[in-house]
Amino acid sequence: MPPSFAPSLGAELRRAAAEAPDRTFIRMMAGQWSYGEIDRASDRVAAGLYAQGVRRGHNVSLMLPNCIEFAVLWFALAKLGAVTAPVNTAFRGKVLGDALNLVQSKLLLVHTTNYPQVAEVQATLASIKQMIVIGGEPAPGCLGYAVLQDPSLEAAPESDIGFSDLCLLLYTSGTTGRSKAAMIPHRFVLAHASQTIRGLGLTPEDVLYCPYPMFHLDAAVMTIAPALLLRGVAAIGERFSVSRYWDEMRAFKATVFDFMGATITMLWKQPPSVRDRDHVARLGWGVPLPAWAPQFEQRFGCRLVELYGLTEAGAMIFPPLGEVAPAGSCGKAFGPFELQLQDEHGVAVRDGQAGELVLRPLEPALIMDGYFAMPEETLEAFRNLWFHTGDLLRRDAEGYYYFVGRRKDMIRRRGENISAAEIEAGIERFHDVLSCAVIGVPSELTEEEVMACIVLRAHAQPDPAALIDHCMGEMAAFMVPRYIRFLGDLPRTPTDKVEKFRLVQQGITADTWDREEWNKK
Repeated sequence: MPPSFAPSLGAELRRAAAEAPDRTFIRMMAGQWSYGEIDRASDRVAAGLYAQGVRRGHNVSLMLPNCIEFAVLWFALAKLGAVTAPVNTAFRGKVLGDALNLVQSKLLLVHTTNYPQVAEVQATLASIKQMIVIGGEPAPGCLGYAVLQDPSLEAAPESDIGFSDLCLLLYTSGTTGRSKAAMIPHRFVLAHASQTIRGLGLTPEDVLYCPYPMFHLDAAVMTIAPALLLRGVAAIGERFSVSRYWDEMRAFKATVFDFMGATITMLWKQPPSVRDRDHVARLGWGVPLPAWAPQFEQRFGCRLVELYGLTEAGAMIFPPLGEVAPAGSCGKAFGPFELQLQDEHGVAVRDGQAGELVLRPLEPALIMDGYFAMPEETLEAFRNLWFHTGDLLRRDAEGYYYFVGRRKDMIRRRGENISAAEIEAGIERFHDVLSCAVIGVPSELTEEEVMACIVLRAHAQPDPAALIDHCMGEMAAFMVPRYIRFLGDLPRTPTDKVEKFRLVQQGITADTWDREEWNKK
């Protein structure tokens, strides 16, 4: 069992530094830092932030790649009772301006590599009064990071931060529309860290590896925070890289890693190597778990498990430890939550039927408080006294859940409701396909037609007819795509989620293959 935790993130770090000051806490390719070092560094930076006017309850925006300064700033702001609002480093233009204006921060800490993106929209920023540049010389009108590390500054006053105080503003991924900022309390961070430990069976000896951005739930709440509670090691990569992945895992001595559907597929489709088992990883967790997971486990010598979670509510479905979950399942309900699957009218569906997952926490501060400065969206998400995830799942008679797809990711074709995720899984079993995204496009018969946007493996040649033959053997006829478009890459967020709204905006292009037109020839 993980240890009980303090009321706030900063208090938990202080406790960890007192118990294990010299034990490694965070490991990156640039170095490693102990609990004591992170505690002292965050105290020093907290004093610098206080001197710059940061106070309890203030939102402070970060636009940083994965770096140790990100972690230090998060803990420093937590100690002050301020709220860390990390923005997606891929944002630019109006999207970036809207994101920064949404959270009403007065202070922005930005890496020198991301500063040009901010400079492009600086004139549109309504609340930012000061910028601190990290990783290089500050631009005119900006301060350098050294201003926060002045040893002559007095320590920031101690603040009695409670478990319900806000710790983070985490932006939703924005794959289907405008990003929202979920208000995350301190207890959410620590309770879901504990939930992750128990759900995955993590131990203090584990090295938890995450190559995804620190502004994402996976890295912050499900990697760094669990390591903190365990007094273990959080190994944070700079970014996901197929070519560097296993080398980085070896260098970090990682025992547990997390994956996403696209990234695990890319790793699987690399040519086999004599070094495939040259690592110490014992467990990988993520979503979705592909059909070929057993072959991956055999090849790489580590177990893969699927779970279910989301930014606004953390993870609450885990595969039971010691049980063999049915193929395709993401596990059973876990932790202090009430779950229900509902139809479009809010009525609970029977086992075996797909419905939207809605939930209620049975303890305080376990899910987000709402979307910052978006009261209408918050009310919509919490309608009928349930939090609505927007995800479609089904449950079997034994209580196992199966992810079906996003409610907004369903395609309505000729009277049939089709899961884009199910079509994608079938297409990705074709040997030449590296990754794909399935969307609905307007049909002349009303409703929608199915379109597949596909990235091929290196050196593979486009052969839409062969792909259609494959699909005919993998799925129902009404699910087989009419349109196929081959792309060099899919538009993605930095967390490797496909930005499907961009593909929808592009629609049917001149290079799109049409099965019906081909059949007429």
